[in-house]
Amino acid sequence: QVQLVESGGGLVQAGGSLRLSCAASGRTFSNYAMGWFRQAPGKEREFVAAISWSSGNTYYADSVKGRFTISRDNAKNMVYLQMNSLKPDDTAVYNCAATEGWGPSSGEASYYDYWGQGTQVTVSS
Repeated sequence: QVQLVESGGGLVQAGGSLRLSCAASGRTFSNYAMGWFRQAPGKEREFVAAISWSSGNTYYADSVKGRFTISRDNAKNMVYLQMNSLKPDDTAVYNCAATEGWGPSSGEASYYDYWGQGTQVTVSS
């Protein structure tokens, strides 16, 4: 089992920045690739970003590419999502997730085995 707890969400004006954190506990963190997903009210969950076990590979949704950066610190069992140039469309509950695999399915929610409870991000216009 892997337990994931997100933090860092909040209310920010359009154009601002937030840094989300996800703390992992349980099994060896470095064995897991990590992803961030988000879900806005009335919409389906969508992929945001993913990072491989050793940070050698990252993958972003087109909607956030160039604005968001995913990173991880295996020594601290943490994964981060730096979000810059935020837009009202970024408003959602953001969840981190863990999977033992890495590949073309890394952007699919069904690929992930463990999920956090989520943190709310609200971007005002």
